[in-house]
Amino acid sequence: MSSPWSTRPEVAPDTSRLLIERAHDELVAGNLSDRRLADVRPLVWESWRRSLASAAGPEGLPRLELIADDLEAYRRAHPLADVMDMVRALLLPGDGQDSGVVVAVGDAAGRLLWVEGDRHVRGLTGDMGFVAGANWSEAAVGTSAPGTAITLDRSVQIRHAEHFNRLVQPWSCTAAPVHDPETRRLLGVIDVTGGPEAVTPQAQLLVDATARAVEGELLVARLRARSAAPRRRAGRAALTARATLRVLGRDRALLEVDGESAATIVELSARHAEILLMLATHRGGLSAEALSELVYGEPATETLRPEMVRLRKVLERVAPHLVPQSRPYRLAAELETDVQHVVSLLDRGAHRVALAAYPGPVLPDSVAPGVEELRASARAAMREALLAEAGVDVLLAYADTADAADDAELLRLCLGMLPPRSPKRAGLVARLERLDGD
Repeated sequence: MSSPWSTRPEVAPDTSRLLIERAHDELVAGNLSDRRLADVRPLVWESWRRSLASAAGPEGLPRLELIADDLEAYRRAHPLADVMDMVRALLLPGDGQDSGVVVAVGDAAGRLLWVEGDRHVRGLTGDMGFVAGANWSEAAVGTSAPGTAITLDRSVQIRHAEHFNRLVQPWSCTAAPVHDPETRRLLGVIDVTGGPEAVTPQAQLLVDATARAVEGELLVARLRARSAAPRRRAGRAALTARATLRVLGRDRALLEVDGESAATIVELSARHAEILLMLATHRGGLSAEALSELVYGEPATETLRPEMVRLRKVLERVAPHLVPQSRPYRLAAELETDVQHVVSLLDRGAHRVALAAYPGPVLPDSVAPGVEELRASARAAMREALLAEAGVDVLLAYADTADAADDAELLRLCLGMLPPRSPKRAGLVARLERLDGD
C-alpha cells in the first residue's frame, strides 16, 4: 500500500514566511504593537499570546516527563493503545519508515506517547525534543499543532514560522484531538509532522478522518465488551443488563431494559421520568435538596422522599440494578438516555442519523427546571451542530421539524446553499415572507 504522503504537493514559494518570522521576532522582543503582527493568522496570534503568558521559551527544549518503564507502563494502560494499529494503517500504510512524515499520538496533557514514521525525519525532529515522553502542550513549548489542538479542542495546522519555538520552525504539522466516543472527554491528540505535505487540506482531512475512525473503533470495542460480559440473573442476583431511558418527544418516558432473552419496556409516570432523567444526567449524584429543586423548582425534600420510595418499587420489579442509592441520590449502574445518544451522534458528525433519532424535545410537557434546562441544551446542541456542519439536505429536513419551524436564520442558510434553479427555493422564500410579516 502506498503512503498518503509519498506524493509531494506542488507548493508555490511562500512569500509570507519571512513576514511571519519577523512578526515572531517582534512579539518575542515585546513589540506587541508592531504592524507586522497583523500578517499573522488570528488562531496563531492568540496562541502566541497564550505562549507568552505561560512563559514558554522561544528556543527551549520540551520537558521529558515519561521515560523508560514509566513511559511503557503508561502507554499500555492508555485508552489509545488499542487503536494504534489503526492509526498506523491510516497514516503510515506500507513502509512508514520512508513516508516523509512523523506521526505522533499524545495524551490529553500533551505528552507524546508514540512517535513513529520516517527514519530520517524522526532523527531530525528528535533533535528538537519531538520524542515519546516529551510534553508538547502549549504551556511547555508554545504554539504547535499537538498543543494548540488540545487547547482549542479542534484540529489545527501550524506552518513552519507560525511555531512559537524557533527550533520547531523548520517543520509544519497538522493535529486533531481524540475524544471518548460516549462521554466526549478528551483522550489525546493525533499529529502529523513533516514538510509542506503535512499541512495540505488533504492532510487535515486525513488526520480528522483518522481521529473520527479511532473514536468509532473505541465505541465498537466498548460495545463488544459489554455484549460479551456475563449477565447476572434477575431476582436475587443484581441484573446488569443495558438500560435506556427514552424521553425525546414523549411526555411519559419509556424505560427499556435488555433481559437475557427479551427486552422489558416500562412506561413511567411523568414524575418518575423526571427523577430518573435527572439521576441519569447527574452521574455523580444529587443531594435531596438539589434533586428536589431540579424536579419541583424548590427544596421540597418531604415531597421527594415518598416519590423516591414509589420509584424504587417500580425499579425493583424491572431493573434492580437501577434502584437509586441515597446520600446522595445516585444510580449505582449506568443508565443511557436517548438524549445522550443524539448528542454523541452530533459530536461524531453523524448529522442525518442524529436528526432521525430526534423525534422531538425532552419530555415536552414537563415544567421541572432540570428537564427544561436539558431540553434547551439538547435543542441548542442540535441546532448549532447542524447549522455549523450539516449539508443542505439535512438542514432542509431539520427545517421541517417543530423545533425549527420559525427559525429564519436556518431558512436563509438553506436558501443560500441551494442552487439558483432549485424548486425548493420557492417554499423557503414563502416561509421567510410569512415570518417577516409576523
